[in-house]
Amino acid sequence: MKIVAIIPARMGSSRFPGKPLAKILGKSMIEHVYIRASMSDILDDVFIATPDEEIRREVERFGGKAIMTSPKHERASDRVAEAAEGMEDCDIVINLQGDEPLIHLEMINLASEPLIKSKEVVCGNLVKRIEMEPEYVDPNTIKVVADRNMNALYFSREPIPTKRVLGFNNIPIYKQVCVIPFRRDFLLKYSRMEPTPLEQAESIDMLRILEHGYKVKLVESKYDTQAVDTKEDIPKVESMMKTDKLFLSYKKRT
Repeated sequence: MKIVAIIPARMGSSRFPGKPLAKILGKSMIEHVYIRASMSDILDDVFIATPDEEIRREVERFGGKAIMTSPKHERASDRVAEAAEGMEDCDIVINLQGDEPLIHLEMINLASEPLIKSKEVVCGNLVKRIEMEPEYVDPNTIKVVADRNMNALYFSREPIPTKRVLGFNNIPIYKQVCVIPFRRDFLLKYSRMEPTPLEQAESIDMLRILEHGYKVKLVESKYDTQAVDTKEDIPKVESMMKTDKLFLSYKKRT
């Protein structure tokens, strides 16, 4: 079974333009994500999919592999699908978001496990319990609700499920962590599906899958990460990274 990670990255983020090239402790954010993914034992290769020459030049500077894609994609998963079109020998493609510079290697293993164990699982998504209420109400945090088998029921930027009856501390509240493995053939199928109303309303890739009647298998992670959505997230990431064992290991080599 061949597994590759494709990291979608573009300069045109509305909340933080140019964020893939933002410096974090001396390296661009996209370099951190690429290095960490490249250290995974289960990945056969790692690529960065981008429509931007600035990102391609940065990837080539640090020795990574870039695949140029169309600038027209609105969803990261569509960009990943375009990059995966020529990878006919690949079984699983992991959409590894370029704004997760604190990704742990174990998170890649966890997210991939359901697809490795069962051919019936076509897509997975890592999730993490939300422990602080400000994150629950933050629209930059994508919340997820699950059924009893840990299949996704819905994704939203709104605070779900409601805390009105049971209170914040008495219900499981999850956030999406953007480590998203697809079977390659399903990923290509996804890219041919019509975009859906809820996908567009929430601006969340996974809703296209749910609205077309397919399942997304959720896997809970215990690892605390910090995605970079705005410039204000950079100091938070730097603070966490200074004590991060994985960062300290590759810092010594570069």
